[in-house]
Amino acid sequence: MSTILPMSGSASGLVLPCIAVVTGGAKGIGLETVQALAREGAIPVLADRDGPALAVASEALGRQGADHFAQQVDIADEAAVDALFAAVAARYGRVDLLVNNAGIALRRPTVELSTADWQAVVDVNLTAVFLCCRAAARLMIPAGRGAIVNVASIMGLSGGGLYPNVSYQSTKGAIVNMTRALAVEWAAHGIRVNAVAPTWVRTELTQGLFGNPELLNRVLDMTPMRRLAEPADVADAIVFLASERARMITGHTLPVDGGFLAQ
Repeated sequence: MSTILPMSGSASGLVLPCIAVVTGGAKGIGLETVQALAREGAIPVLADRDGPALAVASEALGRQGADHFAQQVDIADEAAVDALFAAVAARYGRVDLLVNNAGIALRRPTVELSTADWQAVVDVNLTAVFLCCRAAARLMIPAGRGAIVNVASIMGLSGGGLYPNVSYQSTKGAIVNMTRALAVEWAAHGIRVNAVAPTWVRTELTQGLFGNPELLNRVLDMTPMRRLAEPADVADAIVFLASERARMITGHTLPVDGGFLAQ
């Protein structure tokens, strides 16, 4: 039996308790977003295919006394996505926020990129976002409200240039336009759909890249603020777009890039 929770406001502008599904929520930007939402009184749902990392994140949240729900799931699997949202609906009665954060990158020269590698990136970075948006909207539309924040990238708004990464750039560019399309389609249902476009962020996924001082200096030279982003920089932007303070913002992609795209 589902439980319909009463709603109130928070200092951040989130409508609480805000049942918030965060994909890729066990590490990096996703975990930072989960923690930021929990601090504001939201109830985060961590969805991640990395079971051990999910267990560690869930244990840490439990020690902090944060109400949350964690489920191991491959978001590229349609049936698994539908089961995730059914479980959230059964537990809480609704979904208020979806943060599509999970993503992968396979950096290859285009002429060396196999069809299988291309498809793997498309499955996680694009199809999975569609599946999660669709499942969330099926719960949000009857409620007449909701917010979705997709994690795109500056590589979805530029051609890159530091190294070949066509599958990542293509899927993140598609997310930018999916965000616009869903914002228009679902506005009448009270659902806002926005995206953030981070620059390079200091996470486990970029440690290998920035162990190369030459590459790091090239990134800093291309960034007017002369620094990498931290996961909290992106999480704060996500929380803003999810909140009532952004109530008139939909279909927008917000760069979190230290000025990279302004040049």
